[in-house]
This record gives sequence, structure tokens and C-alpha cells, in this order.
Amino acid sequence: MRTLGVVLFGVLASVCLGQGNSDTFDVRTYGAKGDGKADDTAAFQRALDAAGAHHGGTVYAPVGNYRFLGVLSFPNAVTLAGSWQSVPAHNGMRDKGLPKPTDDGTTFLVEGGAGAEKAPPFMTLNTNCTLKGVVIYYPKQIPDGVPTPYPYAVAMRGKNPTVLDVELLNPYNGIDASNNERHLIRNVQGQPLRRGIFVDFIADIGRIENVHFNPWWSMNDKLFTWQKENGEAFIVGRSDWQYVLNTFCFGYNVGYRFIETPTGACNGNFLGIGADDCYTAVQVDQCAPFGLLITNGEFTAFHGPDPTMVGIGPKNTGSVRFVNCAFWGPCNQIAKVEGSGVAGFNGCTFVQWGGKNSDLPAIDAVSGTILVRDCEFHENKLDVRLGRDVKRAVIGGNISPKAFRVENKSTGKTAINDNVGGA
Repeated sequence: MRTLGVVLFGVLASVCLGQGNSDTFDVRTYGAKGDGKADDTAAFQRALDAAGAHHGGTVYAPVGNYRFLGVLSFPNAVTLAGSWQSVPAHNGMRDKGLPKPTDDGTTFLVEGGAGAEKAPPFMTLNTNCTLKGVVIYYPKQIPDGVPTPYPYAVAMRGKNPTVLDVELLNPYNGIDASNNERHLIRNVQGQPLRRGIFVDFIADIGRIENVHFNPWWSMNDKLFTWQKENGEAFIVGRSDWQYVLNTFCFGYNVGYRFIETPTGACNGNFLGIGADDCYTAVQVDQCAPFGLLITNGEFTAFHGPDPTMVGIGPKNTGSVRFVNCAFWGPCNQIAKVEGSGVAGFNGCTFVQWGGKNSDLPAIDAVSGTILVRDCEFHENKLDVRLGRDVKRAVIGGNISPKAFRVENKSTGKTAINDNVGGA
């Protein structure tokens, strides 16, 4: 009976480790060492290809430090899974005595592509592929100076590629979520240095949820200053109905940037998003006519040459709406609005603006159409300025601590009424 029990225990253990299951492929079976020294690229690719030949399956990478000098390509319908069931915290590189990325769990040590930003990404996910439960760490990245460029850590292609429960500890470029349909990025954290997530050419709904970029890896003055001067956490080009929920970034030049690419611009729903200590929290160079709906956001800007919460550029023709959002600083301005599109602020709270001389308005509308309704202005300063090229403006139902002040130079049609100042 004792012998039988031992045998049964061994069978159960092998199944838990991904052995004895025809749909699971353990990378160690294909030669991966996980010792942080051997190049495990070829072993992982063999395991991925074996799962692909099986018409799908899970490649399992147990606890270990896997070194990669090359790149990985996922066959369709293959999952690569590590030991983590949720995103870990590994700020021990920054804070002594706390966990480091090589201490525990499944860690990928990426060394390939150094100095070649446009080289192929470390890993490419294709149709119905998933990456989950791993830490991606660049051990040779510079923590105390200008970082070394690397290509994207992850590229998402095809239909329904997915990234779940992944720590992007210190990639130069994080996730390239372009040229796919229905991507899902959920529960991702870390400190991408130049670009966090890039979205473009999405013809069917993309989803990004619970993604938080914080400086866990390094807050060295030289490195972090470079990041705040150059980094962009979320960059969104053409996406038809992008859904973004509960995302956050700290210490970037631009938190959320919306651009036009040869494939088009974005429309989407952005709920519960935040940007802290970014030179510009939200920059809209261009968006689709259907608009950006940004709700329940929190934004701050107080460093940089011109700390501004929201910048809407001169080429924008789309509609940008902020609803029930909070903005604080101290900053120069809450928003500078240009272009020929529509910008709206409804039910928002504005605190700490004005710049060094306290003479800048919270909302500076240079051109286009502006809607500011039912908002709370906390400072006794100029609240709204309407420039000569503003075509239409509705400023109504707002409150301020003293007299509500609007400087109106618009030659267009404006309605300014029912604003209340004083306690």
C-alpha cells in the first residue's frame, strides 16, 4: 500500500508540474535550464512548436530564471504560462531588503536586442495565444543613466492575443498591441521606460484592464529624469472602440497620448484611468470623430517645462469628453485646447493652476468648440479663456470660490451663464 501511495503521489505531482498531461508541455523537457546562465531561447521555441503541432496547448515554465538571447514566436492557440497567479511586486532593485525579480517565481531574463530598438520583439503572440504568469526583466538595462534601447518585449498579432498577470519590470518598450483584433491586456504592472503599451490598426474592439506602470525598478535621478522627458505610458493610434479600465502611470512625459497613424485614429471608452506626475497627463494629437469618452479619471502634473494636465493639439478634429474627472497640480494649466474639434468637461474638479505668476487660466481654449458645464473650480484665478478662434462655447453651471471669471475674446457664438462664485 505504501508503494502504491508513493506512485500515486508521483503521478499527481507530475500532472501538477505539467507532465503526464498531453496538452501541457514543460520547457524543461525540451532542454530549458532556468539557471540564469544558459540561453533557453531554443528550448522554449521547441516547446512552443510542439504545442503548435498539437493544435494548441500550454507551455509551462516552472519556477526559475530563464535567460534569452534570441526571440520567441508563438504558433496559433498556444499559451506560455509561468508560476505566478497574480502580478508580483519586485521593487527590491530600488528598495533594499525587498524581493528582487530573480528571487522567486518564473523570471525571463531578456538580453537579446540591446541597442536595436527596431529589431524583432522578444516574443510575438499570434491568433488565440496567451502569455501569463511571468516576470520579464532586462538584467543589463542601465538603472542610473540614459537607458539602452531594446525592441518591444511583447508583440500581439492576429486575433484575440492575450497578456495576463505579467510583470514588465524594466523593458525599454513594453507591449506592441497593434495590427490585431480583440486584444486583451489585463493585470500588467511594471516600469516600461520609453513606451508602455502601443495600440494601432485595431479593426475590432481592443481591451486594456488593470494596467499600472510605477517606478518599481529605478528612481535614480538620471534615469527617472530621462523617463519623464521621453517616456509615454499609453500610445493609441487607430482603434475602433478601444476599452480601457482602471489603468495608471507615474512619471512619464505623456501619460496617455492619442495619435493619428496611416491607419487612422482612436475612438473609445476610458474609465477610471489615472496619470500622476506626468509632464502632460493626456495629449490628444488626433482622435476619431466618434470621440474619446474619459470618465472617472484622476490626473496630476507639476513638473516639466510646461506642466499641463490635458493638451488637445492643433490638428485634432474629433470629440474629446472628460466626465467626473479630477485634476490637480500645482500645474500651469488644466487644459489647453486647440484644433477644430470639440472638447468637453462635465462634472469635473479643478485644483491648483495658474503657473508661476498665477495668471494662466485653468482652461485655455484657443480654437474649436468648448463645453464646460457643472464643474468645480477651486482657485480664485482666471477660470476659462476663450481665444479669438473659438467657434462655439457653452460655459454654464460652474462654481468657484469667488467670482467666476471668463476672458472671452471669441468671435464665434458663445453662451456663458448660470456660473456661481462665492461660498
